[in-house]
Amino acid sequence: MTFARVNGIVLHYEDRGSPDMPAIAFSNALGTDFRIWDSVVSRLEDRYRIVRYDKRGHGLSDAPPAPYRMTDHVDDLAGLLDHLGIANAAVVGLSVGGMIAQGLAALRPELVKAAVLCDTAHRIGTEDIWNERIDTVKARGIAALADATMQRWFTPAFRAPGNPDLSGCVNMLVRTTVDGYTGTCAALRDADLTESTRALKLPVLLVAGDQDGSTPPDLVRSTAALVAGSRFEIIRDAGHLPCIEQPDVTARLIGDFLAGAGHG
Repeated sequence: MTFARVNGIVLHYEDRGSPDMPAIAFSNALGTDFRIWDSVVSRLEDRYRIVRYDKRGHGLSDAPPAPYRMTDHVDDLAGLLDHLGIANAAVVGLSVGGMIAQGLAALRPELVKAAVLCDTAHRIGTEDIWNERIDTVKARGIAALADATMQRWFTPAFRAPGNPDLSGCVNMLVRTTVDGYTGTCAALRDADLTESTRALKLPVLLVAGDQDGSTPPDLVRSTAALVAGSRFEIIRDAGHLPCIEQPDVTARLIGDFLAGAGHG
């Protein structure tokens, strides 16, 4: 386990691979930690320096009091990359992690050579949706959201009774701190990256699980339409977390795209 103090909080992170190799930084979805990338990283680690981290309020990182702003999350990732002496990285972000990647590319373009935006958008949800989610968690805990969340995250095949991987994902979700979950909900509620994402000038790949119930393919496609020259791909037989359900396809798309962008 490795930790760094960034922006006044402690972040848990992993940095594997030679500093001489091109770097990829991974950013995670709401209610998850960096282990969601395990099966993707194992397929890429021979070619890349891999940085993964638990965003504030998640995993083993500090959970300061809610609410958070999207710029808090962006500044945390920027601070971690600065701490590690990494610039011109590829940033791969899923869901809110994809918004963090968009924000980082806009605010600190020298840190981001290319971006892979998975199951995300320039704006996700509405104020009412996020306020309702925050109120539910404060009143009843994250477990009250578990069943509905799994339906959005995963295909029916993955949600088959007795699948231990599903149980592990439920455990990961419900063990997220309340401050971390509701704080990040507030960040999502208040973030509209439409104009800053429209202005991006770098290679961008957007991917979506064909059965994603959180950020459906048409929403992800609408973000691709904002970014000149971007590429959009649908991953079949996957929900919101294709890195878990379809790691082979996810890793292949990332690797091929980055190679084409001159990164690795």
